[in-house]
Amino acid sequence: MITLEPGKTSELSPRVRRIVAPNPSVMTGPGTNTYLVGREQVAVIDPGPDERSHVEAILAAGAGRIRWILVTHTHEDHSPAAATLARATGAELWGQAAPEEPYQDQSFRPDVPFSDGAVLASTEFRLRAVHTPGHAENHYCVLLEEEGMLMTGDHIMNGSTVVIIPPSGDMQHYLDSLQKLKAFPLRHLAPGHGELMPDPVAVIDGIVAHRLQREAKVLRALAATGGGTLEELVRRAYDDVPTALHIMAKYSLWAHLIKLAREGRAVESGERWAPG
Repeated sequence: MITLEPGKTSELSPRVRRIVAPNPSVMTGPGTNTYLVGREQVAVIDPGPDERSHVEAILAAGAGRIRWILVTHTHEDHSPAAATLARATGAELWGQAAPEEPYQDQSFRPDVPFSDGAVLASTEFRLRAVHTPGHAENHYCVLLEEEGMLMTGDHIMNGSTVVIIPPSGDMQHYLDSLQKLKAFPLRHLAPGHGELMPDPVAVIDGIVAHRLQREAKVLRALAATGGGTLEELVRRAYDDVPTALHIMAKYSLWAHLIKLAREGRAVESGERWAPG
């Protein structure tokens, strides 16, 4: 039985290993998953926080063979260790620089900027970058083509929904990116937080359905109240979420309202939102 134990190297397949960072929290679950792909030449995906024990665990598992470091996006629990790991190994950094907004790792500087469909190939594997904006505009999933395993970063997480933080985060882009993934031959989802997830299409369809149910609840909250501020609306639209999490739920509510405003179903006036 594979368990999410920080610092432990878990064998997920002949090509893939996982190390969980010691940064558990309400937002990160058991911690950030770092994936090592390959044996002779190793690609590290999402090195995580710049925490000494985690970097040492990655270096030990890499055994001097780390050649590439890929970052799905630049939130502070995914990319800060990239620079430290690159200095220790000489590995090439792949990803996209951070947008200018909170919760982003502005120190990340890729050697090879990601582009949609870009491929990193070795004698053991092919990794394909898939642009999946939504959680953040610079978010990419990484597909291990030989195994149909998609490293999803924070686009899809196991056990919780993803927070969408405008302006870089965009609810419509998020939903569109989920549908985009269904065109790929996926067998497993390897999330940035939580265990491997089988039956990717069912998972994706479930997330889309959940988001649209929440959107309907936001519309009902607007109709019932005649409108309000984010602080007022989150209490009704997310009344099934612990109040301690409303500070983050407010961001996803904002993203829903922006989408609804584009569709003419909500109106923003100052700090207040009303039915469209």
